[in-house]
Amino acid sequence: MSRVCELTGKGRQVGNNVSHANNKTKRVFLPNLQNVTLQSETLDRRVKLRVSTHGLRSVEHNGGLDNWLLKTNSAKLSDKAAKLKREIAKAKAAQA
Repeated sequence: MSRVCELTGKGRQVGNNVSHANNKTKRVFLPNLQNVTLQSETLDRRVKLRVSTHGLRSVEHNGGLDNWLLKTNSAKLSDKAAKLKREIAKAKAAQA
């Protein structure tokens, strides 16, 4: 399983450990991923996703999973999240 946020696309970053003697060795910075269950009000069901804590804060800030997915560019999303976005858009269109 790759270490990439399913909502924001945030992944690993590469950098250096720098010692007191200024020796540099490669290291990896991993995102803080959490397995969460988010509620979709439009679809009236729960969805399990692997999300970074930064992504989770973004979802809460935008008023929930449905609002955040509809505002976000589909290129950033994982396949699972993009499919969920299409389902939500279709359900919203049917309600209107």
